Amino acid sequence: MDTPVIQTENLSKVYQRTRRESVYALKNLTLSVESGEIFGYLGPNGAGKTTTIRLLLDLIRPTSGGAKIFGQDAGKHSVELHRRIGFLPGELNLWKSYTGQQVVNYIGKIRGGLDEHYVRELTNRLELDLSLRVRSYSSGNKRKLGLLLALMNKADLLILDEPTSGLDPLMQQRFNEMMLEVQQEGRTVFLSSHILSEVQAICDRVGILRNGELKAVERVTDITRADFSWVTLHFNQRVEPAVLASVPGVSDVTTMDDSLRLRLSGDFDPLLRAISPYYLRDMKVHEPTLEEIFLAFYGNNGTKTQANQAKEMAS
Repeated sequence: MDTPVIQTENLSKVYQRTRRESVYALKNLTLSVESGEIFGYLGPNGAGKTTTIRLLLDLIRPTSGGAKIFGQDAGKHSVELHRRIGFLPGELNLWKSYTGQQVVNYIGKIRGGLDEHYVRELTNRLELDLSLRVRSYSSGNKRKLGLLLALMNKADLLILDEPTSGLDPLMQQRFNEMMLEVQQEGRTVFLSSHILSEVQAICDRVGILRNGELKAVERVTDITRADFSWVTLHFNQRVEPAVLASVPGVSDVTTMDDSLRLRLSGDFDPLLRAISPYYLRDMKVHEPTLEEIFLAFYGNNGTKTQANQAKEMAS
């Protein structure tokens, strides 16, 4: 069996101790990321995602447990491991008086050289003007520069913290294409996010982190089995929630003036038939948040609900 690209064993970081308890930023993380996969590391802000990444990169030291990258201790061999890693931090701090090109040249020199043709290709795809100074970049352009720096040396492992934050939808799609290309080349991607839709299109597996603890590791196709949406209906008149009482898949109906908001599992047809006597002015469909997906799939205690266990057995 191939050695995992990332492997942690009971990796923990305590950020506050009191006489009564220790407060964990990360607690007993045991996780493996295989070669050539795109792994999504999901959780709400403050769940411990960035702490995990900083521990993997030896930017901070663990309180207990350990991590290996390419089979080597992440702390003892951090310098040589960094040569094989492309890293995008959640908050990118660069030299504001430098142009983008100067930053690229400097980082390239530190890493032992640049493939200038590949840098130009990435720059064009990211639609980034490297002649401008960093101080003049928008948040989106700073993110593009960070992606360029992470990608330009074709690292064996990409570790990306909230990589699409600040990017417009078109550039998010381009980022997805680039990550799939990285995977096709046999390289590995570990990316953190708090948005489920961000990883659905490209990730093979996801790990869900909650309050510093890993609650689940699942294939993307499995974690989306919760399969429900929030639907907001805007009518020309007030419609009572009782109209939807017997509609299959409808629950959690709330009303406000001439609008109804509801949770829908399954097909839209029964819902549309039930509201057909009323004039529907507008309908909006929202995907559930990561937290809502988690609760639907695992329940409040972090274990799979009986309904989802039954789904797995039937599939």
